[in-house]
Amino acid sequence: MTDAPVGTPLLWALTIGAVMLLLVADFLITRRPHEVSMREAIGWSAFYIALPLAFGAWIWTSYGSQRGLEYYTGYLVEKSLSVDNLFVFLLLLAAFAVPRELQQRVLLIGVAGALVLRGVFIALGAQLISSFSWAFLLFGAILLATAVKVLRDAMSHEDASIDISQLRSVRLLRRFWPVTDTYVGTRMSVRVSDGRAEGGVAVSGGARGRAGRRALTPLALVAVAILATDVVFAIDSVPAVYGITGDPYLVFATNAFALLGLRALYFVLEGALTKLTHLGYGLSLILAFIGVKLVLHWAHGIWTWIPEVPTLLSLGVIVAILAVVTVTSLTIGALRSPNPIGRTTRPTPSRTGCRTGCRTGCRTGCRTARGR
Repeated sequence: MTDAPVGTPLLWALTIGAVMLLLVADFLITRRPHEVSMREAIGWSAFYIALPLAFGAWIWTSYGSQRGLEYYTGYLVEKSLSVDNLFVFLLLLAAFAVPRELQQRVLLIGVAGALVLRGVFIALGAQLISSFSWAFLLFGAILLATAVKVLRDAMSHEDASIDISQLRSVRLLRRFWPVTDTYVGTRMSVRVSDGRAEGGVAVSGGARGRAGRRALTPLALVAVAILATDVVFAIDSVPAVYGITGDPYLVFATNAFALLGLRALYFVLEGALTKLTHLGYGLSLILAFIGVKLVLHWAHGIWTWIPEVPTLLSLGVIVAILAVVTVTSLTIGALRSPNPIGRTTRPTPSRTGCRTGCRTGCRTGCRTARGR
């Protein structure tokens, strides 16, 4: 990892402005609820893949091949981890029975929250790295611990499930606010009158009879639940990219580009998510590999005879792991599938049973299983 920083104040300002502009455009596009077609999802996914690839080419030509490799490797790591995010989103959207026309709005709220949290964690990480030499050792330990947890989840024989009544965020909100029984478009709250919300929607929860009080809609509950998972995802995602590059700007850029395309990617991969049964094994290997890379980088600063892992080798290892687990998931899954046409069963509302996994575990109320 080289020391010359990429991000100048002007580049930081332009990048943050561009990210905010893209995010606002996404919110404007989803202001009118509609069910996302595959054509629309593929189109936006292609745009959000082409954009970071083109940006990487600019980084490569402007700052050299080493920085270009760091950027592309970091982006690949973040994109891989973002697919793992989609497993949790799939479970939450099903558990809350979110209508398909509102799903992209919920996902976009999750993306916006994740961008803010990643920005905070990246700034904290940069401060730690500049102030303490052991920061890389700490990040490596976090990734190694997460890798063990992901592997245990992948080897578990329990179905993934979410009981929304057990989510701490949901229980806390229900304690202080009444909640409508049904969704009210993209609104997160409505005013209560005579025990019913605007438009005659029924209200449940405490103090539902207080006229003039605002009640939350289920959309607010699922949004808070997804934002809560964003905190957990940021804890290992940010150190993972710092294991590839020490440049805060590249860490932010890779995180931002990986997250911005998450909404459209969900609808493209929705049917295939439950088929990637070996992804947990692959992610555990990637996180462990980067964790070891960080520890070696820390040790090299003290004992120069200890080797470091080159970025090009890191890229090759990550690509190889993702290729292997994708092929094995699809081929072995097809052989084991009782359905002759290989379709997966969609998770049922309120409790889901798809064979997926996540890095958040019981901290979000879900029990995971991959690789059955």
